[in-house]
Amino acid sequence: MTATFCSRCATPMASALLGGKERSRCPACGFVLWRNPAPVGMALIEHEGKLVLIRRSEAPLADYWAPPAGYVECGESVPAAVCREAQEECGLEIELDGLLGVWSQADVDVLIVAYAAHSSGGSLRAGDDASDARLFDAMELPSQPPPTGGTATDHWFYGVVAETISHWREARRPARNLRRSAP
Repeated sequence: MTATFCSRCATPMASALLGGKERSRCPACGFVLWRNPAPVGMALIEHEGKLVLIRRSEAPLADYWAPPAGYVECGESVPAAVCREAQEECGLEIELDGLLGVWSQADVDVLIVAYAAHSSGGSLRAGDDASDARLFDAMELPSQPPPTGGTATDHWFYGVVAETISHWREARRPARNLRRSAP
């Protein structure tokens, strides 16, 4: 995508080959519009021994159940954004327990940083970007089919959500009751 005008000097932008890729560059001042993924923070929150999921009301994955997640704003750290998004989307104050992983894909303009977390206050409710918020036991998580149609972001985000939820579920499955026979 080529920007129409330079954000620094208002000169019409031109396409230039830089670093082996076509990029928008200002012929007057040399400003380059770098296309970088936007960071998104996600929290797999345990509350009352169950997983918090929200039903997303906005794209990507509108009407799907997913952990609270949202964009990191300028001036805040990823952990601070994760805590803010959790409070905004599900009403819970959280403490982060550790990094779960970082996901990116070449054809998607976001980078997801996911954390394990637990609630430390607030009350569960659907908030910003959520039409519902619920608690799910490891054995009663919602079954959700892959999206039909949608964008590359929808399909990729679906996979990230499924992967993170499956790790949470596996870590909480009851151990099998194995009995040893007496000699």
